[in-house]
Amino acid sequence: MTGVYEYALAETAADLHPEVRERYALGPDDAFATVGRGRMDITRGAVALPVLYAMPTRNLLFPESGEDVPFSVTTVGWRDPAGYEALTTRRSFEFDGTVRRFDSTTVWDRDRERLFDFLGTGGTVVSELHPRVEDGALVVEGGKQWTRVGGRYLPTPGPLGVDVTVRDRYDESDERFYVTATVESGLVGHILGYRGSFTQERREMERVPDDLKPVTGIDPLPP
Repeated sequence: MTGVYEYALAETAADLHPEVRERYALGPDDAFATVGRGRMDITRGAVALPVLYAMPTRNLLFPESGEDVPFSVTTVGWRDPAGYEALTTRRSFEFDGTVRRFDSTTVWDRDRERLFDFLGTGGTVVSELHPRVEDGALVVEGGKQWTRVGGRYLPTPGPLGVDVTVRDRYDESDERFYVTATVESGLVGHILGYRGSFTQERREMERVPDDLKPVTGIDPLPP
């Protein structure tokens, strides 16, 4: 396994199911992307709805919900000019002809041994990530959060932060990946969640398109 999650998981990476391990093993020297296609059931909270309507323009969260929604996910590894290794994941959900995207770029801070997620096209929202392995699945929870304004990171006050949990596993019986993701808030409760399954294939890619990278870059990292 190579890539950003190897550094964070250390020796426990060996406990991942081989298919999950390979899925997250993309590194900056791999000349391909992984592309998954499947279906998702999506829920969202009513209280947070006004905020969700403002997010799709930045490839963050979105206000729609539904069952059996067509889904695709593209993952690529790359290296930024400052030398940081990064893994970008673009999730696309199709609602009756309207496509919503949710982008995240995961970066390893080798100096302080921390994993970060830059969310959306501009990487304006940044969160620490805490991954672990459970029964062969990769489970990731969010930690400290910041809003990035220019080159500054403004800490998100505790009450305004969100709790994010993602679980990614592989089922050998039907040869599919299964993912469950939830975004919760102590103030407004449930914000957004999705669960479903997909199959995955490799796609040759000599160069990572610029639109899969945060437009403002990722350097410097949070304090």
